[in-house]
Order: sequence, then structure tokens, then C-alpha cells
Amino acid sequence: MGVGIWALLVFIGIIVFWNLVLKRNIAEAMLAGFIATSLFGGTKVFDLIWSGLVFAGTNEVLYASVAFVFMAYVIDHTAIIASLVKILNSLLGRLPGGAAYVDTIASAVMGTLAGSNSGNTATTGSITAPWMVQSKFSRERAATIVAGNGGLGAALPPSASMFIMLGFAPIAAVVSEGDLYVALFISGVYQVIYRVFLIMYFVKRDNIKTISPEFIQPLKEAFRTGWKSTLIFFGALIPIVVTIGPLAESFMANPNIGEDAMDSISLITWIPILIILISMIVGWTKLPKSAEGWFDFLNKAIPRFSTIGALLVFAYASSQVLTDLGLPEDLTTVMGSISISKWLMVLLISLLVALVAGPLSSTATLTAIGMVAFAAMVSAGVDPLLAVVAILVFASTEGASPPASGSIFIAASLAGASPEKTFVPLIVYYVVPILLIGYLIAMGILPVPI
Repeated sequence: MGVGIWALLVFIGIIVFWNLVLKRNIAEAMLAGFIATSLFGGTKVFDLIWSGLVFAGTNEVLYASVAFVFMAYVIDHTAIIASLVKILNSLLGRLPGGAAYVDTIASAVMGTLAGSNSGNTATTGSITAPWMVQSKFSRERAATIVAGNGGLGAALPPSASMFIMLGFAPIAAVVSEGDLYVALFISGVYQVIYRVFLIMYFVKRDNIKTISPEFIQPLKEAFRTGWKSTLIFFGALIPIVVTIGPLAESFMANPNIGEDAMDSISLITWIPILIILISMIVGWTKLPKSAEGWFDFLNKAIPRFSTIGALLVFAYASSQVLTDLGLPEDLTTVMGSISISKWLMVLLISLLVALVAGPLSSTATLTAIGMVAFAAMVSAGVDPLLAVVAILVFASTEGASPPASGSIFIAASLAGASPEKTFVPLIVYYVVPILLIGYLIAMGILPVPI
């Protein structure tokens, strides 16, 4: 094996050891892994460190990811999600099992705005878990649904997992952020549709009835007080419409604009910017009104950047170091020497990612094996974009993967359930079907735009 593969194995080992054995922060593991991989360069160690840090520091995805973190903070502070959930309650609350449907849709909404599995579970589940119990769902069933839906935080763009995959130099060279955003959104829609049908099955199986109307705010009232919260979706809709489809084609054909100008528009940069602006306009009454208040507001946002910022900087820097050490060429050589069919390779990668995502978070999983999984699938004949989307779908099982998923314990706490009683249902109803969705996407059976 080449030095690039040995460096990768050490990198993975350090991440697992640092995170699981030492119980330390994943950002620290990234730093340790970055230094260790650079040492494989011998006398060129400082050149590799500099090359990696320059790549990370000039990476557009890094700045976009920081913007998304701040966007989630602003949305949370302005209480926009609470208004959206009230509207969803009014729309779906009168259905048998309405709370479960609300949790599913609200988790999808949160997934497109914040991208955090645990945060998704805590935010939506705090309202819907007790409501499901009131609706006569068992506590274990309510916890299973909330934890299973929490995975939509990583399944829908934007997410830290998506940024990590885009940050790998070999992937960034063949997959654009715009194409990945749209394709991952479509794959997320498949997951949402599956979850809706699953709720229908649970409602029928558990004989769930409608609940008292007193728990539901009239739609007219909910919309009257919270309709402005729906405007934040224009923050994602406008950049997508401008850059993809007929309008984008007309702009490209316009000699005063042209393809170069359109290609310079980044979805992952403009979406958080617009959503932040719209959120501040909609929720201006909850924003500070003095210099001291703004200082406190921004100061409280800083801790949110510390872990994800360090994680992404050293993950991207490490990917560049591994590239400089010849990892892509080494992997190509190894994979080329393995005679294995496409369907079997995709199956093995799905199981590998799911197994690693059990004890690790989706971000740590992809940092450790995302590049290997991508190279293996592409070498087996999978389209690069479909390979990235499928890997992200596989990794999104982290929210429902026992025994170490934070979403499981958050959901169990909210529903008053025993966490261990949700393990088997989560595997049967969420982990396995989601892996199947990713498998079908990689094989080209479930269509996504490429």
C-alpha cells in the first residue's frame, strides 16, 4: 500500500481513538489527525501543513458552513421555528396521529434550515413527543418516531456532513455544490415520503385516534400570527430559481450577464445570507435594540462556531494533505486490483458507513471514511454525484443508530421512554430502509438530477 493509504488509516484510527476512547472533542481529534497525517511527509511536513491550511482557509465551503451555523442561531433566537410548528399543528393536528406527521414535516423543515440531528430532535420533539403520548402513542413509539425523524437534520441540505464531503479536494474537483445541494434535497424528499407512509402504518397498527381540538390552534389564527415565518423559505428558493432552470438559462444567454457571472453565484453562500436577512426582518422584535445587546447577542453565538469551525478547518486541511501524499492514486490502484461488482461494492459501503455512524456522529464518520467510500464507489462505476449523495444518505442513519446516537436519548427523555426499547424498532423502521434508499440512489434506480 502507498503512503497515502497508510496516512489515511492512521487518520481514521486517531479519530476513533480520540473520540471514543479518550472521549474528547471531535475537533481535537481532527487537529491530532491533521498533524499525524502531515508527519508522513517526512522532510516536507511543514510544506504539507501549509498547503493544507491554505486549502482550508481559502475554501468557500468553510465560510458557507460558518454562515449556516450563524443562520441556525438567528432562526432559533427569533423563534421562527416555533411559529412554523404552530402552523403545521393547525394543518395536520386534526389527523389521527397528527403529532407524528407534524414531527416528520417539522423535522424536514428544520433539516433544511439548521442541519443538526440532535438539534432537530430537541427542537421539534419538545413539542411533538408529549403530544404523541397524549395521542395514545406508546412512549417507546413516540421516542422512536422523534429520534428517527431527527436524522433529517443530516439528510437534507445544508448540513455539516455535506460541507465535509464538499471539502475533500478530489470530490470538490468533480462535484459542484449547486448540483449536490439539489440532488441531496431530492434524496431528502424520498426520506420524508417514506417517513410519512411509515407514520400512516404506525397510526393504523396502533389504532391512533384524533385528539381534542383544544390542543390545536385554529389555522386562521396560527397563520395570522405566524405567516411571516414562512418567508424564510424564499431565502433558499430565490438562489435556486436564479441558478437552476429556465430563468438561469435565460440569464446565461443574456450577453450582459453570461455564463461566467452565473457560475460565480454560489448556492451555499447566498442561501444562508438571504435566510439570515429575512429572519432578522421577520423577527426584528426579538433582536437587540442597543449596542450592548448586540454585543451580548454576538458573544453568545461564538460557542456555536468553536467546534464546527475547528472540525471543518482541520478536516479540509487533512484532506488536502492526504491528496498531496497521493491518496487518490493509491486508492485508485487498490480499488482497480479488486474485482467486485457495482451492486456489491455499494452494499458493502452502505454497511460500512452505517456501522461507523453507530458509535460516531455523521460528521466524524464522513471525516474518517467519506473519502474512502467515495473512491470505492466511483471505482466500481457509480456516478460521482450519486456516490456523494448515497454516502450522505447512509451517514444520515446516525440519528437513529443505536447505541450512541444523541438523538435517541434526547427523544427518549422527551417522551419518558426507555432508550434501549427503541433500539430494535429504530434499526428495523429507520436504519435499514434509509440504507435501502441510499442504495437505490447509488444504483440509479431512484432518480436524482445529475
